[in-house]
Amino acid sequence: MSGRRVKLEVCVDDPEGLLAAVRGGADRIELCSALAASGLTPSPGLMRLAAGARVPVYAMIRPRAGDFRYSPAEIDVMRRDIDAVREAGLAGVVLGASTASGELDADVLARLLAHAAGLGTTLHRAFDVVPDFAAALETAVSLGFERILTSGGERTALAGAERIADFVAQAAGRIGVLAGCGVSARNVGEIVRRAGVVEAHGSCSRAVGERPAPARALALGFVDPEARVTDEGAVRALVAALECL
Repeated sequence: MSGRRVKLEVCVDDPEGLLAAVRGGADRIELCSALAASGLTPSPGLMRLAAGARVPVYAMIRPRAGDFRYSPAEIDVMRRDIDAVREAGLAGVVLGASTASGELDADVLARLLAHAAGLGTTLHRAFDVVPDFAAALETAVSLGFERILTSGGERTALAGAERIADFVAQAAGRIGVLAGCGVSARNVGEIVRRAGVVEAHGSCSRAVGERPAPARALALGFVDPEARVTDEGAVRALVAALECL
């Protein structure tokens, strides 16, 4: 772990991205599949590979794309995925759940957190869709989450920086606040200054179109030309920007 004041978490969804993030200097990894869908649960194989990383790895627990309301069957899948995280030897999980009206589903979250006992826990951006941020933050504290990943309820952390600062003030050290969404080397200084956070979250990605793909795979739709991959240079640039703060 680095001695920087502000720590960097990088989200990745494949082995190459994992290596790029670690080599670039990330302090923690959020391990996912399908970042194009805002991140889903990674495969057990990727979890086991990530267990060898020299930084803590937290696995996303999200069984499908879409909203954060989960059926009993989906909750059972999430519990089994938490088991896979523990069996792989990863440091923690990233999860969230909502009610029909958008509040955090405290009952479901309490069950999932109990199942994840002993693992680190991040509340993902289900927090950003709640109708009452102050109440949701208190719910997250009472449930025992380690931190909240948030853009301040906006499209980007830069746009939501002032609201994130409110979360930091309300949290008062009882829970961490991780600023994420649209974080880059160009704007992280302003986000940190305005939000007052000591953790930042980014994808540090570049367009996959910069990496040649077989024409036939493109033609058949197996490769999305608009997809993105983790870029080691972007990770290094973001780390360098944080070291200047």
